[in-house]
Amino acid sequence: MSDEHGVELTVAGADKRDAGRGVARLPEPARRRLGVLSGDPVVVRGERETVAKVWPTDDGDDVVRIDADTRANAGVNVGDTVTVATTSVEEAGIVSVRPTESPPDDSDTDALVADALLDRPIREGERVHVDGLGVVVVSLTDPDGPVRVVEDTEVTVLPGIDLDLGDGSAPEDAIPDDAPDAEAGEQAEDLGATYEDIGGLDGELDMVREMIELPLSEPDLFRRLGIDPPKGVLLYGPPGTGKTLIARAVANEVDAHFRTISGPEVVSKYKGESEERLREAFEAAEENAPAILFLDEIDSIAGQRDEDADMENRVVAQLLTLLDGLEDRGRVVVIGATNRVDSIDPALRRGGRFDREIEIGVPDETGRHEILEVHTRGMPLGDDVGLDRLAARTHGFVGADLQSLVTEAAMSALRRTREEPVVAREDFEAALAAVDPSAMREYVAESPGVAFDDVGGLAEAKDRLTEAVEWPLAYTELFEATKTDPPSGVLLYGPPGTGKTLLARALAGESDVNFIHVAGPELLDKYVGESEKAVREVFERARQAAPSIVFFDEIDAIAGRRGETGEATERVVSQLLTELDGLAENPNLVVLAATNRRDALDPALLRPGRLEEHIEVPDPDADARREILAVHTREKPIADDVSLVDLAAETEGFSGAELDALVRDASMRAIRAFAREHGPDEATARADEVLIGTDHFEAALAELDRHD
Repeated sequence: MSDEHGVELTVAGADKRDAGRGVARLPEPARRRLGVLSGDPVVVRGERETVAKVWPTDDGDDVVRIDADTRANAGVNVGDTVTVATTSVEEAGIVSVRPTESPPDDSDTDALVADALLDRPIREGERVHVDGLGVVVVSLTDPDGPVRVVEDTEVTVLPGIDLDLGDGSAPEDAIPDDAPDAEAGEQAEDLGATYEDIGGLDGELDMVREMIELPLSEPDLFRRLGIDPPKGVLLYGPPGTGKTLIARAVANEVDAHFRTISGPEVVSKYKGESEERLREAFEAAEENAPAILFLDEIDSIAGQRDEDADMENRVVAQLLTLLDGLEDRGRVVVIGATNRVDSIDPALRRGGRFDREIEIGVPDETGRHEILEVHTRGMPLGDDVGLDRLAARTHGFVGADLQSLVTEAAMSALRRTREEPVVAREDFEAALAAVDPSAMREYVAESPGVAFDDVGGLAEAKDRLTEAVEWPLAYTELFEATKTDPPSGVLLYGPPGTGKTLLARALAGESDVNFIHVAGPELLDKYVGESEKAVREVFERARQAAPSIVFFDEIDAIAGRRGETGEATERVVSQLLTELDGLAENPNLVVLAATNRRDALDPALLRPGRLEEHIEVPDPDADARREILAVHTREKPIADDVSLVDLAAETEGFSGAELDALVRDASMRAIRAFAREHGPDEATARADEVLIGTDHFEAALAELDRHD
């Protein structure tokens, strides 16, 4: 029996690692009031009662973190208030469950369920998600009441049931009287998504919930305020970021009818049939309200109308009519998803249709860590696997990419051994080599492997770059407090070979942001409009992958003075000016440009508010040349007779690129001499004896002087 007293707490989503474990995480004040320790059972009372075991959380003193199974069994949603009280559980002698769908013929379902339920408190009538089997209903426990599954518990999986039969044909013990309703069970089976399955999108998820949960559950609130409830939400962002997953999870959690319409499946070659399919979908949603209608790939049926697209025009017009009629259709919310938001007809994007547009972007490092936790939840990981390290190395990876990464690592482990495989660090290394970040394809040099330590000299340029780019990200509050806008663009200028490109890459490595490298000439296209489109796409990709640095190398090739260049270049300059003017309000996006011909650039690009910060990257002086030589010889077998100070003095006028070439030439001369002296076999066996000496550097210097 449960204690009649308890504490009232607000329901919050579970930690990603707790999904499916039947855990209730309580803050310290609540644990003290209840007198419970980690692992103790508690009863959670919402519309119904369910049992869970206690674990601690560092949250405030008024929340309880429980997963989707526990929320469904208690009949509550995130944000609801529940009472948590102490209870006692007995060890279960017998537990019988029924899956909501037929289990695979070749699986040992009894053992699978026993492993999933081990040490977990359960009650008859509760639903539990079991990996590999789906949702199961606890049909029988012996003894009655709350029990805990132990090693000796006899667990039996009975024939599967269909929780949505509605005709009384399900077995009598399949759905006890106090179980959650059948519709919830159907959704757990059909949708299979919960808030705990969504990583790195907490803020976006809160906005979607705000627009969907209240209109579906409490529409009267809006009527009392004299306003119409929101009708639609448009989710946009790169493919694989979780738009569809969010829609399914919200529908699952709010206990609403859910129907997906993929844009292409609406299209028909017969006139009027596309509109008819849309009308049928909206009518079905109305009949099953509360309902969520999810229009996936909405851009494929709702593009901008024009004279040559008769079918598309008719579909858009029908969709507008249906959205305008939602106020008479009960509790129905429409969610649209697209990765091409700018191609959607503007009439759909006004208030009263899609009332809010929510960007589902590329996750940051914290988000990637959460997503990795979700996908490795049931995976046996080796002790050498660090999810923190993986999250830091996967810039630009969206949720789908991270899922592919984990799957590829698991396949690598299976290739190593089929007997009790453990996914080790080497498996993730192999997966990283095989999986590319989809959101960052084209233009992107992802996560540059250099830092300022790899750039010799240029101390002043490094400091100014740090202030212009890193400080707005690290000291946001200071900029806000002083009402100061950070620079929107930075121009690196100086002679060829001084390290402008290397400096830009090192900045991205230092600031731990995504780096988009655009070679100027690749944007030019002879066809009208294509060059401007290429510029727009670069900035759109950068906004999706923010925080990011867009680096235009050799910008003089595309941004020469207007009136002195071709028409295509002038159009590119105009588009660049437009994009740069829109950057002031986005401190997470910085434009870097490099040129060795600053005077050739259009003056409009260089004024404040555009490429306003100009940083010279000069030829290195003696001290800088010594630092550059030290960087390039850092891991090389340099002989004791080599003096970098002397080399720096002898290389006056050399650029960083020329010093790199000098070290490479000296290295090749050392290899050549050693190979000729010892022959292939002996040279290979004694490779660790090779040294790069002063004579090799002197010969390389003489060769460079001869070419000059």
